[in-house]
Amino acid sequence: MHDRVGRSRSDVARRKFLAAVGITGTAALAGCSAKSIGAPVAADESEDGGETPDATHTSPDLERWVDEVPRPGVIEPNGTKDGQPRYEVEMAEIEQKLHRDLPPTTLWGYGGQFPGPTIEAEQGEPIYVRWQNHLPDEHLLPEDPTIHGDIIPYDEPGARVVPHLHGGNVEHESDGKPQAWFTRDFERTGPDFEKKDYYYANDQPPATLWYHDHSLGITRLNVYAGLAGFYLLRNDHERELDLPTGDNEIPLVLQDRSFNEDGSLYYPTATPGTQKDEDESRPDPSIVPQFYGDTSTVNGKVWPRLSVDPERYRFRLLNGANSRYYNLKLLEYNEESGDTGDAGPPFVQIGNDGGLLSEPVETTGRLELGSSQRADVLVDFSEYAGETLLLHNNAPAKYRGTSGIEADGAEPLPEVMLIDVAAAESEPEPTQLPAELTQVPAIPMESVDTERYLTLARQSDEYGRPRYALGTRNEKTGYELTDSVTETPTLGDTEIWSLANFTGMSHPMHLHLVHFQVLGRQSAADHDPAEDDIDLDALDGPESYELGWNDVVTVDPGEVVHVIAHFGEFEGLFSDQTGDYMWHCHMIEHEDHDMMRPFKVLSPDDEGGSE
Repeated sequence: MHDRVGRSRSDVARRKFLAAVGITGTAALAGCSAKSIGAPVAADESEDGGETPDATHTSPDLERWVDEVPRPGVIEPNGTKDGQPRYEVEMAEIEQKLHRDLPPTTLWGYGGQFPGPTIEAEQGEPIYVRWQNHLPDEHLLPEDPTIHGDIIPYDEPGARVVPHLHGGNVEHESDGKPQAWFTRDFERTGPDFEKKDYYYANDQPPATLWYHDHSLGITRLNVYAGLAGFYLLRNDHERELDLPTGDNEIPLVLQDRSFNEDGSLYYPTATPGTQKDEDESRPDPSIVPQFYGDTSTVNGKVWPRLSVDPERYRFRLLNGANSRYYNLKLLEYNEESGDTGDAGPPFVQIGNDGGLLSEPVETTGRLELGSSQRADVLVDFSEYAGETLLLHNNAPAKYRGTSGIEADGAEPLPEVMLIDVAAAESEPEPTQLPAELTQVPAIPMESVDTERYLTLARQSDEYGRPRYALGTRNEKTGYELTDSVTETPTLGDTEIWSLANFTGMSHPMHLHLVHFQVLGRQSAADHDPAEDDIDLDALDGPESYELGWNDVVTVDPGEVVHVIAHFGEFEGLFSDQTGDYMWHCHMIEHEDHDMMRPFKVLSPDDEGGSE
């Protein structure tokens, strides 16, 4: 497996990209924006408008490795509906200790906890969920009413929420669309709200899914406040693989947070690099371009430690951070000196966003996770009995992947979690992982009905703040969320979406409803959608961990990533669904402002056009 951070595009391809967008030099690319495609960019314009959002705040100095990693409990159904399990999950304001030396932190949680309780479901067996909003009227964090203020009732009471099953192949009425929000006890609802009981068919491969809030304009705040949890889909075939279970199967959500001295959450409310008295035109509070916390949390605990036996474990890793990338590796660790040593046991990846890979993949470098991506990995600790290991992250805060662009000195959050391996009490029993985990049918290129060229661009809003947008071949600088739908696949069709990144940072791009397969990458300067066919032999092939079903893909600066998706049932997997869905960047600040677009799956009898 390649170490994506260490691999760069050729200088020739990079120069071609710079020439294609009319800019030169690394500093210029760092400020590349949608305007650089069709309009001049100020020479001193940076990617985020100034310093990183957390540069003016420092969390309390907390001792590390004093709390054990908690394991979210599994929620049981409350009853049945139409013969299927029915769950009721409450959203409420809670207090929870996130560190031994912090006062209890006020949070918003599902099921009275952060992260929320795990929902376990079976492939092919539907469930119903009634998401109960018992949150207070006033938001826990400051809202910026300029974000979609023309269509969001910020001035009316009630916390707006709408849970989204991320990775779920679900009916559009239960997808958790951003305008399907509802307030306490469904007193008020958004224009796209359709039902109280969400229906999840579970007609998809077993996988690590997760649920989180998706309310328009405040998704970043609701998720940061704590509204997220795991949803594990299982089946008999996976159980027959003899993978670690019970205490040896651990869901781990990695997030970054910042805190005030009283234990409360800190979230920045001013555009970085500006103060209210310096620029009266900027809203206060204001959305920030990205959020990078200075404190690591795992399953809601600050810099925790995990106790394991010298055995094989299954970690279901989720990047649940708002904006941060993780690039992970286990390292030997001297707790007394704080020094790292040699590499620890490798991650053997068996699954990603959409379920099992066809075969295990051993990481020889690091494991990259963009916001919302999942990695299902096995780690064998049998050779590390009595040792301490560090889960280490070397991704800078402003991530630029394999583009070769410097990281602007942005600091990573290197220390994530400590792992204590118990002393060996007996010789470990040898375990054998099957060479084939499952069959992942390839979507054939010859079945493609439509190819779409879609752009990732940077603009500025009316206040001069950075605003990221999604565009098309005909409108490369990007659309607003409320512009007419431009992506209208027909049920049963296969499409290639070519995602071209004309910004100076990496973006984790997510499609609702469908899982796609990654065809490969190339320099954006080497692909002209008006003239070039997609030549698989000319692409940098997908990473080995991208070979299964994906619902998120990272698009680095200056590159185009080609993905192929089938809209509807495919080879006995997934289900036929039509209606309105979303695609967006999963850096949640970007999603809120305004890097999100609708797409509409048409029935074969519908009429509609697309770009």
